[in-house]
Amino acid sequence: MNKKSLLLLTPALLPASMLAQQRYNIVYIMTDDHTAQMMSCYDDTHVSTPNLDRIAADGVKFVNSYVANSLSGPSRACMLTGKHSHKNGFTNNEHGVFDGSQQTMPKLMQQAGYQTALIGKWHLVSTPTGFDYWNIIPGQGDYYNPDFIQMDGSRTREAGYLTNIITDKAIDWLENKRDKAKPFILFLHHKACHRCWLPELKYLSEYEDKNFTLPENFYDDYQGRQAAAAQEMEVVRDMDMTYDVHLMDANVKTRLTDGYLSMIGRLSSAERAKYDQFYDSLAIDFRAKRLSGKALGEYKFQRYMRDYAKVLKSLDDNVGRTLDYLKQAGLLENTLVVYTSDQGFYMGEHGWFDKRFMYEESFSTPLVMRLPDGLKARGEIKEMVQNIDYAPTFLDLCGIPVPEDMHGVSMLPLLRGESPKNWRDALYYHFHEFPAEHAVKRHYGVRDERYKLIHFYNDIDSWELYDLKNDPNELNNLYGKPGTERITKRMMQKLAALQEQYDDPIRNKQ
Repeated sequence: MNKKSLLLLTPALLPASMLAQQRYNIVYIMTDDHTAQMMSCYDDTHVSTPNLDRIAADGVKFVNSYVANSLSGPSRACMLTGKHSHKNGFTNNEHGVFDGSQQTMPKLMQQAGYQTALIGKWHLVSTPTGFDYWNIIPGQGDYYNPDFIQMDGSRTREAGYLTNIITDKAIDWLENKRDKAKPFILFLHHKACHRCWLPELKYLSEYEDKNFTLPENFYDDYQGRQAAAAQEMEVVRDMDMTYDVHLMDANVKTRLTDGYLSMIGRLSSAERAKYDQFYDSLAIDFRAKRLSGKALGEYKFQRYMRDYAKVLKSLDDNVGRTLDYLKQAGLLENTLVVYTSDQGFYMGEHGWFDKRFMYEESFSTPLVMRLPDGLKARGEIKEMVQNIDYAPTFLDLCGIPVPEDMHGVSMLPLLRGESPKNWRDALYYHFHEFPAEHAVKRHYGVRDERYKLIHFYNDIDSWELYDLKNDPNELNNLYGKPGTERITKRMMQKLAALQEQYDDPIRNKQ
């Protein structure tokens, strides 16, 4: 019997061995724009995330975890399909619409008898498919008193803070809406920590006494890096004082003011009064300082970091609520709990506040897993993994055949504590969205354990090569420099091999 035939079998006709294997449940928690340096089990410099750290403490932490495309919608499509963007068809947020008719991991799990549920952020434009239950926020959603879209297409506005509400809905599905005789996979997708960073009102004053350390490359001059110099995501130059920093000035209207007012306009009058009291006092103090130049840039950095950390605190609280429920319900020991983000994010590194680039801070993403009984791995996993690996891993864990056309590979051997000798030695990346917000050029590249080669293309033709061992901040572009010929040749060969392996049509246009 071939793989395709097996997948079409009803649960009643599945082999007994497969039925036994598929009893593991999966809770997949994904956030937006959460970066590893803002998670204390990776880096305790900035914040404490005790509940997120619980997952790693009871399981594994991947220290070389990456995405295939550092952008929200495309990253989600890669996760769902196990394929790079050029194959799943969702290459960019600006014009992308996910083809819901294609093969996805939730559909395969559904066909194998799993209950599938999606709650929270979808961000793929088309209607979700492959889910027995879904309840999603429209587009980016709102932090305050948000709207939700139901399966019948209707919309409802719900009172409260979005991160709390998404968790409420997830726990309600687990407790009241699923068939408890069947295994399940729950996709619990948060908007946090996406721009703009609007805190839960009870945490408005949190982190106000903390001064975050300025990254050593905050004042990067982008020398030798044409694409890095051309972006529009600098804290100093591009961060909006109203939208991003939340400091209103009645005499100043920015291009993002209306969007910001719409977001906070969802607050009730009592909530708005509390919100305005906090940020208006900051605005008065800020105007009195009359900051400019570096002082202004560093002020914006502190405000950005504090609000981001406040949003993260609510997220960590709700991860704790989810873990506590799973334990109370007797589900924890038979459930794989995964926490990750759709990509990393710049917390001032290179002077930036977004993602998109193949540089480490956005190319990498946190990935921790609390393992169910039977999986023995613990501590750090150092093998290079990518978000295209999630789909084959979940299928493999549940005893469901992995389609041969998936680009990713199952991480199950790593979760068993094995160290496969033939594990990949390089990763492929391709960012497609330009021209678009933040003006990051299109690029593709390859990363191995030590080196990274990137090609920026479309309206430019620029190559970059980094020695990550000696230059972890990626400031020194080695491409074309004497003495790097052998390294460049080897990385070019790896790049060509991966483009061939994944059948990326860009290889025919070089």
